[in-house]
Amino acid sequence: MCGSCTITMETGASGSSVCIFLCLPLPPPLFLVPHAVAGPSVLYSRSVVPHHLFRAVHLGYTRLLMPEDPKRPRREEQAMLPQIGTHNGTFHCDEALACYFLRTLDAYRDAEIIRTRDPQLLAQCDVVVDVGGEYDPSRHRYDHHQRSFCETMHSLYPDKPWVTKLSSAGLVYVHFGSQILATLLGTEEEDPIISVLYDKMYENFVEEIDAIDNGISQFDGDQRYSVTTTLSARVGHLNPRWNESDQDTEQAGFKKAMELAGSEFVSRLDFYHRSWLPARALVEEAIRERIQADESGEVIVLAQGGCPWKEHLFQLEKELGLEKQVKYVLYPDQSAKWRVQCVPTGPNTFQNRLSLPEDWRGLRADDLSSISGIPGCIFVHTSGFIGGNETQEGALEMARKALRS
Repeated sequence: MCGSCTITMETGASGSSVCIFLCLPLPPPLFLVPHAVAGPSVLYSRSVVPHHLFRAVHLGYTRLLMPEDPKRPRREEQAMLPQIGTHNGTFHCDEALACYFLRTLDAYRDAEIIRTRDPQLLAQCDVVVDVGGEYDPSRHRYDHHQRSFCETMHSLYPDKPWVTKLSSAGLVYVHFGSQILATLLGTEEEDPIISVLYDKMYENFVEEIDAIDNGISQFDGDQRYSVTTTLSARVGHLNPRWNESDQDTEQAGFKKAMELAGSEFVSRLDFYHRSWLPARALVEEAIRERIQADESGEVIVLAQGGCPWKEHLFQLEKELGLEKQVKYVLYPDQSAKWRVQCVPTGPNTFQNRLSLPEDWRGLRADDLSSISGIPGCIFVHTSGFIGGNETQEGALEMARKALRS
């Protein structure tokens, strides 16, 4: 056991045993950080964790309720709690993440996780994931194993491009993703950042889990090497080993799997919210103000250096429907000098839309300033993809002359 839940054994209507573990929310102002995040479980105060993440990490983590605890719910009170059903036996990342997703929502925060394949017990659950052989969102049934199932993000939402077959994690994310993100970030579903992060978290987190659970290869042909440390693989290793004498660790393993999958989702969301999204905003601002930088509209100026801009530039050019592609990006470096960098033709190529002039390449300082006619030049790389100047105006003049060359 993980030390944060209570487990009871009950007999289903068909006579089979089902293990039910009940987790209740931790009272503020403390929360329990899972083993996967902080090693041995440690209690932290609100002051240690960023405010907007406190609620996110708090959700789904629990304290141990001892039998004599006066706050322990009576059996009749437990019967009134919502129930999330999933299968017992070997568990996988998709249903662990699906259960975590649901537990972040107010409607299921105190829900019991019922792990069974008994149809009569599953029929009593408020929501069922990864078992039961049906997909019916009106009844909150989210299985993907039936032969008739072929849904993708694109088939359910035609404006989305992803065509990977959904797993239970993807199904729950499709229907509840915006609500989940808004809850974790402490904002409203209508907040514009939610729609941006919804797509980003699916493409860069959930889709991988969908594909692995459905046995969809990332590429055609033989792989050159094995990748064995994916989130799905690490969740799989939490199952009891086949030759362990004690096979009664499955429930505790599933609880750890929920914590692992959930903590990684929250960590990734935090990165996109606090790093990736601000970079996107900075690039978008530079694009919208590009005419003020240079009337050509082919040069943008980033107010801060170190900002990862390529992914955002390519995406925003499409979203904003720019008539002219941006050729050069200006930004300050760590020494308060200025760089002028060429925009590549794509995200994974070294070919530039327009390289810096041939006769500048490999030159430095006075030699470069002399041949370019621009004061304050520092260097131009031998490949012509980047150059430097002492001032912003000097770097801008380098871009302007390169456009005319």
